[in-house]
Amino acid sequence: MKQNGIRMRLRGITGRWATNTLLVTAIILLVLIASAAVLIINYYYTSVGTLLSGYANENVTTFFSPYVGANADTFTDKSKEFIDSFADKGLMEVQVIDKNGVVVASSSGFKVNDEASEMADVTLAKAAANGVGRATFHNKNGEHVMAVSMLLPKQDGTFTGAVRFLTSMKNLDRQMLMFILFFLFVYLVALFFVFLSGIYFVRTIVTPVRTINDTVKRFAGGEVGVRVEALAEKDDEISDLARSINGMIDAVNETDKLKNDFISTISHELRTPLTAINGWGEMLRDLDGEDRELARRGTEVIINESKRLTQMVEELLDFSHMQNGKFSLRLEKIDVLAELDEAIFVFKERSKRDGIELRYVVPETPVPMMADQNRIKQVFVNVLDNAFKYNHSGGFVNVEATCGERQLTIRFSDNGCGISAEDLPNVKKKFYKTNLQVRGSGIGLAVVDEIVKLHNGEFTIESELGVGTTVTIVFPTEPIPQEPTSPLAEQEKGNPDEQATENR
Repeated sequence: MKQNGIRMRLRGITGRWATNTLLVTAIILLVLIASAAVLIINYYYTSVGTLLSGYANENVTTFFSPYVGANADTFTDKSKEFIDSFADKGLMEVQVIDKNGVVVASSSGFKVNDEASEMADVTLAKAAANGVGRATFHNKNGEHVMAVSMLLPKQDGTFTGAVRFLTSMKNLDRQMLMFILFFLFVYLVALFFVFLSGIYFVRTIVTPVRTINDTVKRFAGGEVGVRVEALAEKDDEISDLARSINGMIDAVNETDKLKNDFISTISHELRTPLTAINGWGEMLRDLDGEDRELARRGTEVIINESKRLTQMVEELLDFSHMQNGKFSLRLEKIDVLAELDEAIFVFKERSKRDGIELRYVVPETPVPMMADQNRIKQVFVNVLDNAFKYNHSGGFVNVEATCGERQLTIRFSDNGCGISAEDLPNVKKKFYKTNLQVRGSGIGLAVVDEIVKLHNGEFTIESELGVGTTVTIVFPTEPIPQEPTSPLAEQEKGNPDEQATENR
């Protein structure tokens, strides 16, 4: 389990940070420090080489020119004289090589057995145009040495000898090693601070994310009251996420509450007609054939309750189609006001039965538009049904339609119970009901809103609790065809305002 936890952390944000950031930072710092070390080492080595090369100048050539062709003893004596007169013997070793490649004199005072053929700097000097060569090597004692050789003037194009300037690189190498160790220390310290700062920063992300993840898991496990309150109080991206999670939890809880209310409501709504149908069915089964009036009443009740069940089933099917994105339209050219006429006609009898006055004022002119005939009628029926359900005996429902340029505006207003300011923003939501005592599934207005949107229309609700509600629906329409008329017909037509009718 412990190994699994480590693997999880390495695969998480911390692991990605270690791989993508810490590793890259470590490589970059290592390259920078290594480059700096190489540059410094090259600088010091070049400086030493430049210093040694400074001694290989014309003074050497001038001193040895008279003795290039002399005999061996004279050349050796003058070589020793040159070394004795060299002022910086304490800083470096000076050697003189004869034409045979043998070291005949050295400032160290010891016999030197090296031959020029084995000396890399002498070999380089022979190949160089200026007769100066420089090389770094380990001598026979294993000491790291830098040497600069300068050839003496040639005689008949042949090698006549060379002067070597050598210095030990031991102290410089020790200093370079200290530089390298210092750079390595700086590298480790920098990497350590990068690691500490990175771990602190990552934990400021990982710890809140784990808290949010735990909260979401607890919520998914059924703890509906959990919140990420502590993180939501700050002002950063993690806090925004925490607030979003809290909002999501609230929304899910609200939806769950609406769903439970919906199930309770729809169960009650289904039970009522089913009870009526079952009761009247049993009564009709046992009824004598003589009581025809009672049989008629029972049959009407069964038919009406069956219609209620059918309407609820259709609403549930519409809701299912809305959820699945399969809410489709069958568009054709229709007269919108003709569909409104039919819906009004359906509610005229209900108006008389409930004691609610139905006022209806619309233009006489047909209003054509491309629409789904059944869906448009469904919109009008649902809106009128709500206006009657939330009204009272002695109240009124006004329906008024006005034609504008390429649009039709229909207003349904009533003086019913109205909707509170708190409930008004939610009435178009699925399952939402402002009054659980009133029959209905709570998805009627959600269906209306979906249908109107699919027809590129607008659906708005204005209401005041205890005063009433006004529903406004605006549909885009096609241009109304104008029939040619004679001046006499225009005169007979009269004022257009007089053509509006009540209860069309």
